[in-house]
Amino acid sequence: MLVPVLLFIVGLVCLIKGGDWFVDGASTLARKFHLPELLIGATVVSIGTTLPEVMVSTISAVGGHGEIAYGNAIGSVICNSALIAAITLAVRPGKADPKSLKLPVMFFFLAAAIYCVAAYLLGEFSRLIGLIMLVVFVAYILLTIRQMKKNPQPAEEAAEEMPTWKMLLFLVVGAALIAVGAKLLVDNGTKIATALGVPESVIALTFVALGTSLPELVTAITSLVKGHSDLSLGNVIGANIFNLVLVSGVSVALAPFPVPVTAKLGGYNSSLVMEIPLMILVMLILTLPALLKGKLSRAQGILLLAIYAAFCVVQFTVVKPV
Repeated sequence: MLVPVLLFIVGLVCLIKGGDWFVDGASTLARKFHLPELLIGATVVSIGTTLPEVMVSTISAVGGHGEIAYGNAIGSVICNSALIAAITLAVRPGKADPKSLKLPVMFFFLAAAIYCVAAYLLGEFSRLIGLIMLVVFVAYILLTIRQMKKNPQPAEEAAEEMPTWKMLLFLVVGAALIAVGAKLLVDNGTKIATALGVPESVIALTFVALGTSLPELVTAITSLVKGHSDLSLGNVIGANIFNLVLVSGVSVALAPFPVPVTAKLGGYNSSLVMEIPLMILVMLILTLPALLKGKLSRAQGILLLAIYAAFCVVQFTVVKPV
C-alpha cells in the first residue's frame, strides 16, 4: 500500500506544476494573438487537460473494458460541471460572454444528442457512431478557430511578454506533466480504492472520472488564483465536449461496444436512468444563466456542488453493482 500512496502523491505534484505551467502558456497565447481567453480555454487548454481521459478510455476500450471508457466519459462531464465549474462559481462568480459561449454550448448538446441516440435508441456504440463523434470534434475545432479570427481581442499592454519558445515549452511540458500526473493518480488511486473494498462499477464512474478530471480541477484553481476565470469556464465546457466526441470517439472507433450494464438503480441500468440525464441537467444549470443573462452566480456553484455530493452518495449507497 505504501508504494501506491507515494506514487499517488508524485502524481498530484505533477498535476499541480503541470497545471501552473499550462495556464501560464495558454493565457500568454491568448494575449499574444489577441484571442478570447474563453475560446482558448475551450480548445487549447481543453485538449491538454483531456489527454488523461483519452489515454484511459482508449486503453480501456481496446483492452475490452468498454464500460470504463463509457463510465469515464459520462462521469467526467458530471465531475467537470458539478464539481470543478461549481468550485469556480462558488469562489469567484462573474460575467460570461454569451457570444463566446454559444458555439461550445451548442456543440456540447449536439454531442450529447449523439450519445443519447447511441445509448437509448441503438443500444450500442458502433464504429460509425465513433467516426461521427470525431467528425463533430473536427468541425468544432475548425468553427472555433474561425470564430477566434473573426472576433480578436483588443491588444493588451503586457509588462513582461513571455517569448514564443517559452510559451510553447510551458504548454507542451505542462500538458505532459498533467497527463503523467493523472495516470499516476488514476492507476494508484484505483489500487487504493480497490484495497479499501470499493466496487469496480463505482470506481469507474466516480474515482476514475474524478482522477482523469483532476487536470481540469488543477487548471480551474490555477486560473482562479491567476485571475483568468474565463479560461477556467471555457476549459470545463471544452473538456465536456471533448469527453463526448474526442475521448469517446477515439475509443469507440477503435473498439465498438454495446451499452454496458455495470450497475442498476431500481432495477434499471443506472447509466440510462441517472447518469446520462444528470450529465445533461448539470450542463443546463451551468450554461443557461450565462447564455440568457451573461453572468454566473454563487448560487449556481452551491447548487451544482450539492448535486455532485448527492450523486456520490447515491453511487456508494443506493446503486447496486451487477
